[in-house]
Amino acid sequence: MAEAKCSSGKSCEECKLKHDSQECKIHAALEKVGRRLIVMSGKGGVGKSTVAVNLAVSFALQGKRVGLLDVDLHGPSVPKMLKLENYSPEVSGSGKMLPAEIGSLKVVSIGFLLEHTDSAVVWRGPMKIGVINQFITDVEWGELDVLVVDAPPGTGDEPLTVCQDLAGEKAAAIIVTTPQQVSATDVSKSLTFCKELGLKVAGLVENMSTFICPHCGKETAIFSSGAGEELAKKYDVPLLGKLPIDPIICQGGDEGTPFIRRFAGSLTAASFAKIVDQLSE
Repeated sequence: MAEAKCSSGKSCEECKLKHDSQECKIHAALEKVGRRLIVMSGKGGVGKSTVAVNLAVSFALQGKRVGLLDVDLHGPSVPKMLKLENYSPEVSGSGKMLPAEIGSLKVVSIGFLLEHTDSAVVWRGPMKIGVINQFITDVEWGELDVLVVDAPPGTGDEPLTVCQDLAGEKAAAIIVTTPQQVSATDVSKSLTFCKELGLKVAGLVENMSTFICPHCGKETAIFSSGAGEELAKKYDVPLLGKLPIDPIICQGGDEGTPFIRRFAGSLTAASFAKIVDQLSE
């Protein structure tokens, strides 16, 4: 395996006295990680966690070794969506935190470290940056084919830290939006954010695109539509697909069983599978 190098171009061992040791630790930790997919958006409430969790589970079902990192420090929902609320992290022999494991899926979330599910994380920027760095360097991730990151909304400290830590040819963002123009206005900021950082955008996912009636199965556009197509065209990025408002998504999330697994035969799961296929290619 090639020796880890930091931005100086030198090996971590050569530059450890002159450069930030944290940067060297991050590069060394990522040597065993393949693709890094950062699920993000310019606003909250668009379903980033739903996309991130089902994406990670989909890759795991394909037989890939997958990591899911939840860095939504103020609203961690991944533990609930994977039925891991009671997971208490253990420490390995090397002193690193062991992630929760569901088959070939490894999961880390700040929710594992909170005393209660309703405990608030009241931290300023430096503390949040430090914890995100530790989630990369001080966790026993092992060999991963894919690392999926559930980022918090906006373009502040947390998304910036994640994108800078994971930067490189193997990193890409998946931007989640909803059909309304007000959503597109905020989400466009994430696209310009990625451009400024030089982070590749793998594509857009338009969530809550339509509503599927659980009784008759009829599909209805209850919001204004077209934001996904307009953003994709304006910023020249792929529109990976559209996901409807479907009760099975809510049911899967609330019960801790992702819909892509529990309702694999549904139209919604088929729509999501097309997104995963494009990302797998």
